[in-house]
Amino acid sequence: MTGEVTALLYRLREGDRAALDRVVSELYAELRQIASRRLRGEWGTRLLMTTELVHEVYLRLLGQRQLAVEDRAEFFAVAANTMRRILVDAARTAQRKKRGGGRADVPLEEAAWFASDREAEEMLLLDHALERLGKIHPRGAQVVAHRYFAGLDLEESAALLGVSTKTVRRDWIAARAWLRKELLRDLP
Repeated sequence: MTGEVTALLYRLREGDRAALDRVVSELYAELRQIASRRLRGEWGTRLLMTTELVHEVYLRLLGQRQLAVEDRAEFFAVAANTMRRILVDAARTAQRKKRGGGRADVPLEEAAWFASDREAEEMLLLDHALERLGKIHPRGAQVVAHRYFAGLDLEESAALLGVSTKTVRRDWIAARAWLRKELLRDLP
């Protein structure tokens, strides 16, 4: 199956948009696992459900003009970053709706969707912190995205970045410490 996915990714890089359908189909179970881990983490499942998140990733990837990934690890990194953007967008939408957003009143039975303003706030704070980290330590931000959002291990992240596992481990430790300090400072 790995060889088939690699061949499909090659076809995708060459502009065969139908190859994305096959890639997502082949890797669907793994994409669901990644999405499930993200949603089960700090933000629960209030923003999106696992299937919704995977399908939204597919639609966003489909909308890209070119998707040039070399292998499974790189595909999962792109998918994970897309998940992050989707969750940040959902968090922004949830906050906007919670604060009125220029819309009519929400019936009580629909209010559970907006139940956790804190989760949405935490997602946005993490996104802003990752953006700041990316400016001062781009590789550290990439390692966090690989590890946290894509679920890649140290070796997979190292291969993707073209550096040693030891370097990724140092970047991971430093980035986590920096993020922890930033998030503790920003959290109310």
